[in-house]
Amino acid sequence: MEREYSPTELMDRDSRSNRYYRNAVERHWDPAEIGLETDLENLCAYADDGDDFDRADLDALVTGIAKFGAGEDAVTEDLAPLGVVLDDIDDQLFLTTQLYEEAKHADFFDRYWRTVVWGVEDHLGWERTSPRAERWFDDAYLELFERNRRAMDRLLEDDTPENRAFAYCHYHLTVEGILAQTGYYGMSRSFGGEFDDLPQLPGLVEGFDRIRSDEGRHVGFGMNQLKSLVDAGQIAPSLIEEVVADLLPLVQRITEDDRFAPEGDPVGLQPGELATYAMEKHGHRLTQIADASADVPEVDDLVSIDRPD
Repeated sequence: MEREYSPTELMDRDSRSNRYYRNAVERHWDPAEIGLETDLENLCAYADDGDDFDRADLDALVTGIAKFGAGEDAVTEDLAPLGVVLDDIDDQLFLTTQLYEEAKHADFFDRYWRTVVWGVEDHLGWERTSPRAERWFDDAYLELFERNRRAMDRLLEDDTPENRAFAYCHYHLTVEGILAQTGYYGMSRSFGGEFDDLPQLPGLVEGFDRIRSDEGRHVGFGMNQLKSLVDAGQIAPSLIEEVVADLLPLVQRITEDDRFAPEGDPVGLQPGELATYAMEKHGHRLTQIADASADVPEVDDLVSIDRPD
């Protein structure tokens, strides 16, 4: 007997979630295809040319990479509960691409550490470091990701509109929308050739560009889900403000972590630049969610890496 399908069981190809899904399929990229040879050469030359280049100097350059790699590992695992509770086919389609992309991001940073960081350490005759060593991660970083894990896991115990909002606020708005996007912006500027005193790392910047583009789509999905909850009267905009405001001090402490900063005048971005960037992005996105007359950006805008924000 042929099964009869109701319209709600079919894909809505005009929905944002379906358009995000198709965009992810069409913009596929392979982390293994990003060339890292120039990064290794430039970083080795930078170490050789530096006066008394030591372990602390390398640590200052790679601590951000360690944080990004561990963060991608964490969010790859933490996203799973949302895939269990979503019941809309288009949302499910999109989430499969996000899980896949988070895994690719983790793959890129693992490959970068093995190829470039270990390559430099081998070149200098130093012991290889682990990107998961405890010393890379400050207390604020550990607390933020632990809170994110708990917010996502709560969905499996009590799937309510409020708990979904908590999950989207932690994962999509804060970890991806504020912390990660701010970090990618800062790292891309630092190693993209803007500053003569820092090495150019084109492979790292290309990876950041690819990941940043993916995560623009991820953030857009979370924003749209939150906006739908607000528009349906299932949550108040104040809930989003309260949750993110509670997390922002952790983000600020992470972006201002200077434990590995060299002594003397800062090289590259100046103190406060990343915190300002993070707050501007948060304010702009909150307006797009809470204002009934405002729209979440279209997918092509979300994935563009050339937009001014």
